[in-house]
Formats: sequence, C-alpha cells, structure tokens
Amino acid sequence: MEIQEEVKKVVKKAITKMKRQGGIRQVIWVGAGGSFGGFYGANYFLEQESTKLFTSMCTSGEFVYAAPRNLDENTLVVLCSMRGTRETVISAKIAKERGASTIALYVDESALIKISDYHIKYESLALDESRIERVNGSIGLCIAMNLLNEVEGYANYDLAMKTFALLDATYRRAVKYTTPLAKEWAELNQTEKTIYVLASGPAWGAAYVFSICNLEEMLQLNSPTIHSYEYFNGPFEVTDKGKSIFQLLATGKTRPEDERALRFEQRFGGKKLYALDGKEIGLDDLRPEVSPYFNHSLFSSILNNVYMRQLSSATSQSYETRRYMWKEEYL
Repeated sequence: MEIQEEVKKVVKKAITKMKRQGGIRQVIWVGAGGSFGGFYGANYFLEQESTKLFTSMCTSGEFVYAAPRNLDENTLVVLCSMRGTRETVISAKIAKERGASTIALYVDESALIKISDYHIKYESLALDESRIERVNGSIGLCIAMNLLNEVEGYANYDLAMKTFALLDATYRRAVKYTTPLAKEWAELNQTEKTIYVLASGPAWGAAYVFSICNLEEMLQLNSPTIHSYEYFNGPFEVTDKGKSIFQLLATGKTRPEDERALRFEQRFGGKKLYALDGKEIGLDDLRPEVSPYFNHSLFSSILNNVYMRQLSSATSQSYETRRYMWKEEYL
C-alpha cells in the first residue's frame, strides 16, 4: 500500500472518532530530537494553509511537564519515536488521560503504539534503502495535508499526494549531484570545531535537525542553528572570514530572508561559507503549488546522508559513536 493511502485511512479514522466528541480543533506534534524536528514541515504546512485548525509543536519533555491547558478531546496529538523514547511514551499517556486522540509514528514496536489510538510505521532516513516518502518527516507532512483536506478541504490535495511518489527519485538525483560538493565542503571543514547553520521558513526544521542530530550528536561538533532573519538581530556580529557557515536556501515565500543572509555572509565571510540551494536538490522540479512544503523532506535527507557522512569521513569521526547517549544515566 502506498504511504499516502495508509495515512489517508488513519486520518479518516481519527477524524471520524473525534466527530463524536465535537470534532478536531487543534493538532499538537510531539517528539524528541530528530523525531521532534521532523514534524516541522507538517506544522509549517498547517500554519500556512489552515484557517480552522490550530497547530503547534512541543518537545516530549515539555509536554510531560507542561502540557497545554487546552489539551482535550478536541485535540489530535501526533507523536513520533523510533524506539519508544521514555518521555514520548509518557506524553501519549498524558494525551489519552486528557481525552485527546493520538497517532504514533514508529520504527520499532514499543509501549508508544500500545498506548496510542492509531499508529504508522516509518522508515529511517539514515538507511540508504529507505524511501523518502516513508521517512518520519514526509509522513508527518502527509498527515497534515490529509487533516486539512478532511476538515476544510485542500485545493492542491491530489497534486500533493502525487508529489510524494516523486520524492524518492528526486532525492536519489540530489545525492549524486551533491556528493562531490559535500566532499569538498567536508575536506575544507575537517578541522573545524564550530559550524553555524542558517535557514528559515520551510527549511528551518532541516537546519535544526542538521545541527543537533547530525553535527552535535553524531560528530560532536558545536553547531548553533540561526534563523536567517534573526541572523541580523545579533548573530551576524560573529561573522568573519574564519567562521564556518552553512546556509540553506529554501524555496517558497521566505526565500528572500535566506538570500539576504547569504549576501551579507558573502561580503564578510570567508572560504568556509557554504550555501545549499533547494533549487539545486530538485525542489524546483516539483510543482510550485506544493514544492515549498517538501523542503524539509529533501533537505533533511541530503544533509544527513550526504553532508554529515562526508564530514564524518573527512574527520575520521564515526557518526555511530556517542559520548553519553545510551551510555550514561540521564533519566
């Protein structure tokens, strides 16, 4: 079964159930680390397209300690965890106790899918054999698009669903294109200890995941994530020719923010300034009505599987090593 059809069936079931409770009023996306950041595309889509559904994101830890007061039977909580992160499981319990409906995204079965009303299995974007329309960020976006279509209608729904089928081939072409570029970037940064990552709009979530999961967690490098507009409200003061800056250029409405940041970086940055353009990785090959919403799916996969891996190779730092994660007590 295509993932689009699987998601459509799950969303229809959730919406039908919630109609008996007064209907759906809001969606909350909950996760930890990459599972949290992966929902950014879904949340961004609803912020841009919905006039009736309130949407928000919350880390699993914050949901446990400070769940929103308006969490109730008119709320759909969508949770994601590859293996059943403790706080994400507790978040599902809290959501259920407050009467909310829940959908869980998972790779390995855990208590999360036993607690949640509905569940969808996803494929890890870190595996070369995984299809990009089936990774967590893509499924989250598909859920958001189906929710919008069910609740208030989405004019580009059919086009968007067809676009999911194009993602994997687009990604494979982008891998071939970016691999030699990423190798050059990695060799230039093989002794760098801090890499600044900038983005905005539909690419912001990919920048966040690249920083905290790829560079900091996997390669133990310092990596501040900076919004392209907020760059001019403080962070641009650290720009100089010695800094390593990685700028994402999103496609869509907020692209001028990224272009403005890049122009300044080109004036005052140095040889370690690097820009990865969404147009280069195939987003402009998708129909403009929907292509901006697929920034996260393509950027995140390329950053993880091409740029992070090339930097790992150049630094001889295995991306499978950890200092604390799964080794030290941090519950």
